[in-house]
Amino acid sequence: MTLTVGLTMAALMLVLLVLGVPICIAIAISSIVAGAGALDFNMMLQTGSQRTFTGISVFTLIAIPFFILAGNIMNSGGIAIRLMNFARLLVGKLPGSYAHTNTMANMMFGAISGSGVAAASAMGSIIGPIAEKQGYSKDYMSTVNIATAPTGLLIPPSNVLITYSLVSGGTSVAALFLAGYIPGILWGLACMVVAFFYAKRLGYKGDTQKITSALAIKVTLDALPSLFLIVVVIAGIITGAFTATEGAIVAVVYSLILSIIYRSITWKDLKKIYADSALMTGIIVLLIGVSSIMSWVISFVNIPAAVGDMLNAISTNKYIILLIINIFLLFVGTFLDTTPAILIFTPIFLPIGMACGLSPIEFGIMITYNLCIGTITPPVGNILFVGVKVAGTTIERVFKPLLPYYLVIIAVLMICTYFPAVSSWLPELAGYQATL
Repeated sequence: MTLTVGLTMAALMLVLLVLGVPICIAIAISSIVAGAGALDFNMMLQTGSQRTFTGISVFTLIAIPFFILAGNIMNSGGIAIRLMNFARLLVGKLPGSYAHTNTMANMMFGAISGSGVAAASAMGSIIGPIAEKQGYSKDYMSTVNIATAPTGLLIPPSNVLITYSLVSGGTSVAALFLAGYIPGILWGLACMVVAFFYAKRLGYKGDTQKITSALAIKVTLDALPSLFLIVVVIAGIITGAFTATEGAIVAVVYSLILSIIYRSITWKDLKKIYADSALMTGIIVLLIGVSSIMSWVISFVNIPAAVGDMLNAISTNKYIILLIINIFLLFVGTFLDTTPAILIFTPIFLPIGMACGLSPIEFGIMITYNLCIGTITPPVGNILFVGVKVAGTTIERVFKPLLPYYLVIIAVLMICTYFPAVSSWLPELAGYQATL
């Protein structure tokens, strides 16, 4: 029965997606139809309704719409240019200065806004034209921008990690936020190494502008209010001063006040920001709700145990099993967006990952990091498409230069997988137990 239900659910969802059915509808239909193979159809409908409402009736979930709203306010709030100037102050002297500036700015702005797409769009439109006037190839700059934009999905606050917390059975959001720092930073640093060698080969020099003490102080003071948002929100959540949900509300209020001070946002802008945030929230909440049906079916017919038996039939070596999971997720990530993939595959692979010695925190970072790679790979990588559109280039032109970036990003993924202390060290240092 387990095999029949699993294959029915996978096949039906694949067919529906190929036919262009929205993914939330495809998940709901395939879960209910497959679940009807184990339960009476009417009972499955009732159970599906109950699971949908139960899945979204979680207090932590309220944090997501507020973080989305905060991110959208920041995207329109004049923060990007100040972070770009600060990043240039830090790494502008390195060969290929604009590439390194783009990387650092993506890491900071992506973390503040919680959106890789927003980072790619904001930094690509600001830094790209400036770099092009200085003689930089638009393909060189667009590849750096695309490769580093997903770092903000790992460096907190991150809606993806909040989603994983919900579907993994309540893994601490604070612990996950702490766990995302080192992998996210390593992703960015690895890309900077590639950009450095590209710059040396192409002859791109460092910034020749003399940085006076007065200019350095001004740029730093301009950026500090934006950067302080991360300190306030993350420190508050980690110390227990407020919950993730309360932290999200603080982020909204703080970013709104900051945008008003910068005079970069109007009441007309707010109307569109609220509408966009509500739409995005509705999509994510619906996905979480219908994915709860799938999670229940997966658990009810014990699909994780069946998948574990299949993997053990291939190899009993935990390193090989984790490699197979990573390869599968890398493939899946090229077709599915990060949030639905987290919702679908966490219930299947988390028990297997824990059997291989990973804690829920470590596995959460592994699966999130892995699926973030899919946002910059064809055929449906949303950050990839935004990056080339902003730069005015094509996927065909940037794909080959992106290959070295893919290699180093995957190398860091392997480090996070086989040396999980990279993820768990900071949470354990803060007193969070990465229990199995």
